[in-house]
Amino acid sequence: MGNAHSPVFTARRARSAEEVAAALRLRASSFGHAGEHTGDAWDADAAHILIEDSRSGALVCCFRMRDFTAADIEQSYSARFYGLEAFKDFEGLMVEVGRFCVAPGCSDPDILRLAWSVITQHVDDRDARLLFGCSSFQGTEPDAYLDTFAMLRARYLAPRRWLPRIRAPEVFRYAARLRRTPDPVKALRSMPPLLRSYLMMGGWVSDHAVIDRQMNTLHVFTGIEISAIPATRKRLLRALV
Repeated sequence: MGNAHSPVFTARRARSAEEVAAALRLRASSFGHAGEHTGDAWDADAAHILIEDSRSGALVCCFRMRDFTAADIEQSYSARFYGLEAFKDFEGLMVEVGRFCVAPGCSDPDILRLAWSVITQHVDDRDARLLFGCSSFQGTEPDAYLDTFAMLRARYLAPRRWLPRIRAPEVFRYAARLRRTPDPVKALRSMPPLLRSYLMMGGWVSDHAVIDRQMNTLHVFTGIEISAIPATRKRLLRALV
């Protein structure tokens, strides 16, 4: 992939072990593990994307992408936590987007827009048909996000044919347990920005959240079929590449 730009930020692929190490440091800081090693077995074969402030060179965002097919979907990071047997019948390339991190204190919406432009370029280059990954909430207490989970249950559950099964030892089965009517303002306020952007483009989620105490997060499996993304949105994202 080539570089992508906004007026303030530049996105590119990491070119060296040192640049990947910088991404891991940002990952550790973002997940509250400053000074700890947060690399894993999926880092070696992934494309690590860095988004930097063009003025200072500071790293403000990072994430990784890795391609999968129906034959090897069980080797994905997401498959550690979710039963993805249904995707063994999926036709076409799938791209897992993971470990999405934004530096603390950086809230410029151009960062997320630029990240999506890079993802779009990768999808176009590979003719991918599905994006998927784990969308994380800070902390492991579901009660902080009940309105968000109620909204996910009401509007955004995965189609039955793609619904992931429970695999993780500790989960919050919000689709089965919640019967509350969500407060839309509270739901959107506590929804992670990356998840919100997935859903705005036609994405969907698992019917349960995984409680990941190692990373101090809750997360839901998130997917979006490329054919479901509105054409106008695709044009906007490609304009930054």
